[in-house]
Amino acid sequence: MAYELYYWPGIQGRGEFVRLALEEAGADYIDVARRSTEEGGGIPALMAFLERKDIAHPPFAPPFLKDGDVLIGQTAAILLYLGDRHELAPKDAAQRLWTHQIQLTIADLVGEAHDAHHPLSADLYYEEQKPEALRRASDFRERRIPRFLGWFEDILARNPKGDGHLVGKAITYADLSLFQCVEGLLYAYPRSMKRRLAQFPRVAALHQGVARRPRIRAYLASERRLPFNEEGIFRCYPELDR
Repeated sequence: MAYELYYWPGIQGRGEFVRLALEEAGADYIDVARRSTEEGGGIPALMAFLERKDIAHPPFAPPFLKDGDVLIGQTAAILLYLGDRHELAPKDAAQRLWTHQIQLTIADLVGEAHDAHHPLSADLYYEEQKPEALRRASDFRERRIPRFLGWFEDILARNPKGDGHLVGKAITYADLSLFQCVEGLLYAYPRSMKRRLAQFPRVAALHQGVARRPRIRAYLASERRLPFNEEGIFRCYPELDR
């Protein structure tokens, strides 16, 4: 039975972290809201699911994943679930927990990336908070991005199985998620990120290595991979990249 992924159809967003794991695993999945309404998809299908009153543990917001009778919300929880089922997480319990911890830190980075261009409220347009965004993005570029990338660089250097992966000697969902963050930051801050990646060569190498993986390479070249745009988490406003 195919997984059913529920996420907004026009953006990569947080759903992309789940898509990358499903693609790397070669899993059969339906991107529900990207289907036509005639096929039972689209935003109406997503909203109808969110509005259901018969679900004991309803998701707060997309993304959420349905696997038969199992329903999981929150990106990190979905990846924890998929990691165990598709060999995208270590078998050792302590290492699985460490992978999950890394993913939660990636979630922090994703939240800060969004708030750099929407520092006051997600309900306000960017143009309504540009002065505040200029200040927030400057701090994000100069202090927060290097702090996060430095932590990932240190993790790679400390990995006893080698610096090719964040955990162990095989690909995990955390590697895929870090790849997506670097991709997003390169889109949003191309000038400053080029300089930053030169400072963190292990992170840069992991990013390049994930992009070369056969299933990921095929996915990135396919129509299933939505382009970045100014509706998602990572947005390119040139005035914020100085």
